[in-house]
Amino acid sequence: MEVLLVSALLTLVLSPGVILVTVSTRKPKVEVQENEDAILYCEFKTEHDSNPRIEWKRKDKDVSLLYYKKQFMGNFAGRAKIEGATVTLQKVTYKDAGVYHCEITASMDDVKLGETNVTLRVLVAPGIPSCDIPSFALSGSLVELHCKDKHSVPPATYKWYKDKKLLTPSGLPNISYTIDPKTGTLRFKSVSRASSGKYHCEASNGIGKPKTCEAKHMKIDDLNITVIIAGTVGGFLLICLCVVGACCIRRKGCCQKTTTTLPKLRKTSDIPSPLSCEQLSTVALRMTVEERTINTL
Repeated sequence: MEVLLVSALLTLVLSPGVILVTVSTRKPKVEVQENEDAILYCEFKTEHDSNPRIEWKRKDKDVSLLYYKKQFMGNFAGRAKIEGATVTLQKVTYKDAGVYHCEITASMDDVKLGETNVTLRVLVAPGIPSCDIPSFALSGSLVELHCKDKHSVPPATYKWYKDKKLLTPSGLPNISYTIDPKTGTLRFKSVSRASSGKYHCEASNGIGKPKTCEAKHMKIDDLNITVIIAGTVGGFLLICLCVVGACCIRRKGCCQKTTTTLPKLRKTSDIPSPLSCEQLSTVALRMTVEERTINTL
């Protein structure tokens, strides 16, 4: 079966007077700067069909239509034009970069389909890079400064400046550092007071003008060992004083709880028994006699 198919195809190709649909591009790779026009070339030849169907598609993660049924689709509408099968995209951005597919369908021809691809690369100048510069560090510590631009095409390279002076790979007096121009990292293995100053980064990729971030001051202070030792000793002495004071207070009993002693109740035998009626009469008579005697006197 496969032999018959190959034979039939060869017969069709080699037969006199048969012209295959051919589609080609004079420029398979197109590079333009952002906001310029990009021309995507597509030329074709057909056997009989003088008005074939022309389609353009963009291949990304998904395939999207650029030109279909003689009109531009999506965000290309209003900013693209076609002449023959060649498309011009106006004022491209980095989002337009990708692989574009030109497809010609000649329904009246024996060989009906032809296609070609064009890769568009949009060159983007760097924007203002983001810079990570610490405001403070201790002498002797490892410090890294970072600079990055995310959208430049091709990727930007980076330079660092200290107090408006370019930091060269050979270094500066009393300052030891390394610079990675591809990642934008400035690395100090051990900073000193000489490392203090204003730093800024410059990003460039040959497209447009270089861009710089805002300069920021980095201050380096020495680690004061004397103050640290004095603080440690003072803290230890304060703890000792607190412990001694607590012991003294406990010995003197200042922290003991005070208790209230209630008076003891007298025994039942100490309480006199109530008087009888006869005893009350006798006491009343005695009081009366005593009162008369006092009046007589």
